[in-house]
Amino acid sequence: MKDIYDVIVVGAGHAGSEAAAAAANLGSQTLLITMDMTKMAQMSCNPAMGGIAKGQIVREIDAMGGYSGIVTDKTAIQFRMLNKSKGPALWSPRAQSDRALFTSEWRSMLEKTPNLFFWQDSVVALIFSDDKKSIKGVITSLGVQFMAKSVVLTNGTFMRGLIHIGDKQQSGGRIGEKASYGISEQLADLGFTVGRMKTGTPARIDGRSVDFSQLVEQPGDDAPSKFSYSAQTKPLTKQLSCFMAYTNPVVHDTLRNAFQFSPLFNGSIQGVGPRYCPSIEDKVNTFADKTKHLLFLEPEGWDTVEYYLNGFSSSLPLEVQYDALLKIPGFQNVSIFRPGYAIEYDYFDPTQLIATLETKAVKGLFFAGQINGTTGYEEAAGQGLMAGINAALSVQNRGTFILQRNEAYIGVLIDDLITKGVNEPYRMFTSRSEYRLLLRQDNADIRLTEKSYNIGLARSERLDALKQKVNDIAKVIYFLSGTSVAPEQINALLAEKDTPAIEQKTRLDKILLRPQIHLSELIEKISIVGEFAQSMVLMHDTIESVEVEIKYKGYLEREQIIADKIKRLEDLTLNPDFDYDTLHNLTIEARQKLKKIRPVNIGQASRISGISPSDVNVLLVHLGR
Repeated sequence: MKDIYDVIVVGAGHAGSEAAAAAANLGSQTLLITMDMTKMAQMSCNPAMGGIAKGQIVREIDAMGGYSGIVTDKTAIQFRMLNKSKGPALWSPRAQSDRALFTSEWRSMLEKTPNLFFWQDSVVALIFSDDKKSIKGVITSLGVQFMAKSVVLTNGTFMRGLIHIGDKQQSGGRIGEKASYGISEQLADLGFTVGRMKTGTPARIDGRSVDFSQLVEQPGDDAPSKFSYSAQTKPLTKQLSCFMAYTNPVVHDTLRNAFQFSPLFNGSIQGVGPRYCPSIEDKVNTFADKTKHLLFLEPEGWDTVEYYLNGFSSSLPLEVQYDALLKIPGFQNVSIFRPGYAIEYDYFDPTQLIATLETKAVKGLFFAGQINGTTGYEEAAGQGLMAGINAALSVQNRGTFILQRNEAYIGVLIDDLITKGVNEPYRMFTSRSEYRLLLRQDNADIRLTEKSYNIGLARSERLDALKQKVNDIAKVIYFLSGTSVAPEQINALLAEKDTPAIEQKTRLDKILLRPQIHLSELIEKISIVGEFAQSMVLMHDTIESVEVEIKYKGYLEREQIIADKIKRLEDLTLNPDFDYDTLHNLTIEARQKLKKIRPVNIGQASRISGISPSDVNVLLVHLGR
C-alpha cells in the first residue's frame, strides 16, 4: 500500500468519481477514498441523468473525456429529448438509468482506469503545511495518513449530515449510511465560511402495489438518441415507461393537517432547501391555490419492482406520508420500501474558490459538488471533472484549465458559484446562460473536445471523430447551399407540411429555413438529398447540427459577436491582491464585494452582485481604459 500520491479525492459520489477519473487519466497517481466502494456514483435521489441544462452538462463532460455520459448510455432504460417543441437552445437530453447497474458500471470503469487506486475509509482530518497555506494530505478514521500535493473534497451530503423523518432524527449522509465528521470543523477553525443546506427524497414504491391503469404512461422517444459522442455506446433498442400521477385536494388536506409535525415548518431543519425541487409539503404550502400537483413514477431498473415517485419528496412522519399516498389515484393499495426523508449537511461558501475550484486560502485544496452549495448529479459531476483536471495540472505544473461562460454550461456554473455565491442549493437552467444558443447539447464536442485533447484528457479517437463530424457538417452545408430543387421535386412535401409551394428552382438551404421543414425529411423524401446523405453515411448528430446552423445562422452569428465583445472584458486582468480601498470613487458596497470575491478580470467583476456599471468604469479607468 502506497502512502504518497499526486492527488487524493475524498468521496466517490458523482463529483468524486469524475474527479478521480480525470486526475488519473491525466497521468497523476490518484487515490480515491470512499466509505463504501459498493456505492460509487450512487444515485441517491432519482434514477436519472440529464434534463433541462443538466443534459448539456453531461454532454460536455463526455466531450471532454469524462465518464458520466458513457455510464448513462450503458445503463439507460429510457431516453427522452426534452423541449423538442421549443428552439434548439432548449433541447435537453434525459435518461432513466438502472440504479444498480449505474453504480456497478461506474465502479468497473474506475477500476479499469490506470493510475487510480482505492481506499475504503472515512477521512476525519486534513494535513496542512506548518503555515496552513497548503495541503499535504489526509488522515482517515483508521488513523492512516495519506500524503498528496492536491486534495479534492467531494463529500456531498455527508459532512455532519442529519436525516429528518418527522420528529425522528439520525446522523447520516444517506439513509443507512453514517455521516462524516472532522473536516468541516477543522476548516471552520481555519477561517472557512461553513453553512447548512437541506435536500430531500421521496418514498420508494413497490410497483406490484400500483394500479397503473389509473396512471398516464410516458414512454421514451420513438427514436432514442444517447449521451456519449463515443462509438462505444449505442442508442436503446427497448425501453421502460415512466408514468404520471396527480395529487388532489384530499391528499393536500392530509399533508396540511400534519404540518405541525413537519421538521420543515416546526424549526427542526435549519438548512436552506432547493427552491426548484421542493418537498410535497412545501409545494402544498406555497401553492395553496393549486388543486393538484404532477408526479412521475419512475422505474429503478430492468429487474426490480422498485419505483421512484418524483415530485413527492417529504420529511413528514412515516404514517402521514403513507396516508397521503393512499389517496392518490392508482395508489389505493400502495406499499412502500422506505419513506421519504430530508437531510441537512454542511457546505462551504463557493466564493472562497477560484475558477479552478481550488480554495483561495489553501493551495492544493479543491472543493467540488454539493459542498459548494449545488444540487444535482450533473452539476456535481461537472465540478468534479474540472477540479480533478486542475488538481492534476497543478501537481504537474502545467497551468490551469478554465471554461468561460461562452464555452460551456460548466463554465457558467462555476463562474456563478465563485462570483455570486449561493443562498440556496444551486441548480443549472438554460436561462442562467446568456449564450445558450451557442451552448447547445448537439455541439458540446465541437466546443470542448479539442480543448480537452490539448491537455491530454480526451483521447485521439475522440478528436478524430470530431474532425470527421466538423468536416461532414461543412460538406452538407456546402451541398445544401449549392443545390437547387425544382417545384416538381419538392412541392408535394411542402404541401404535406402545409407550407407554400415554390414556383421556380430554389436552393435547399433556403427551403430548410422554413420552420415546418427538417433535414431528416429532405433526406427521406427528396431523392437527390437522400442519395447524397447515403453516400456520406450521416450521423444523427451531424444532421441535427447542420439544421441548427442553417436555420439559426443569423442568431448564432449575433450571439457570437456579443460573446466576443464580452471576452474583451475577460482579457482585462485584475491583481487579486489589489487594495480596492484606494479607489475612492468606488461605492462602499463595491469595495466590500471586490475585496471578498477578488475577481481576476473586469468581466468577473462586472458579474458580482452589487457592482454597478459606474463601478466597472472606475476599474476601467484604473486600468487605463
